[in-house]
Amino acid sequence: MAQAWRCAGLSWTAGGPVLIWDGGRRSALTWGKTVAFGVAEGGARTCVGARGNTCPHTARVSARSTGPRCEECARLDRAHSVAADTLADDPRRYRVYLAWFGPGMAKVGITAERRGSARLLEQGAVCFSWLGTGPLMAARRTEELLRAALRVPDRIPYAAKRAARAALPATGEERAAEIAGLHGRALALTGWPESLDPAPFRPVDHVEAFGLAEAPAPVGAVGELAAGGAVSGELVAAAGPDLHLATDRGVLVLDTRLLPGWELVPAGGRRVEVPVRALKEPPAAQDGLF
Repeated sequence: MAQAWRCAGLSWTAGGPVLIWDGGRRSALTWGKTVAFGVAEGGARTCVGARGNTCPHTARVSARSTGPRCEECARLDRAHSVAADTLADDPRRYRVYLAWFGPGMAKVGITAERRGSARLLEQGAVCFSWLGTGPLMAARRTEELLRAALRVPDRIPYAAKRAARAALPATGEERAAEIAGLHGRALALTGWPESLDPAPFRPVDHVEAFGLAEAPAPVGAVGELAAGGAVSGELVAAAGPDLHLATDRGVLVLDTRLLPGWELVPAGGRRVEVPVRALKEPPAAQDGLF
């Protein structure tokens, strides 16, 4: 029987997307590279555990879920995280950003300064600009101020981001236009924490980094993995956790968050033998953006 591997997820580096495997092995992904794997026969998707610990129940996880943990491990993994607001005394500096994912879709968020733009690549932000830098709680207060004053969300469903990428404006200037307006309005607001240093508008565009300009439009997405199934295709683009693969069924989107928890084995060809679903239509314009 072929050796089985367990995927720990996708990471973005300066050189592009990288698949990470349990044990530390990494697979760099470049355009044109074949991404191929099978799912071990007779297996099931099991919880990956949390914070370096294995799941005490070896619990099963839904094949359709983008979260690879059971409820108990998910709670443990989230504890003491920035997102859960349990690290008020974190001494690191944080950046507030405005990110844009497609027409009418902008959000505000924060990320650790030391991470650079990695968080924006992981989210699939088509373009973004920094708003300011400061202590964690100052960054969090600024995020809340902008959400309330500008009616910009801090979360956007990933299916909506994926659909929006099918209808992107052709130029970087057009893609940056919405966050340019928001950035100007944000800096004009009163009530910014004194410890947060505002940043000028300097848009960063990820269309080239994601390979979206030259890639054919996807015709569908992998809905879930299944024991005995296989996915194989040529990488033509990637954005956030998504890989766009040219397969025998056209270009399909593979959300790599579906991989952790499965035992994966080598496969070949350009075949796809797992459930595939249609992509959602691009969303309507975001209410209240301006």
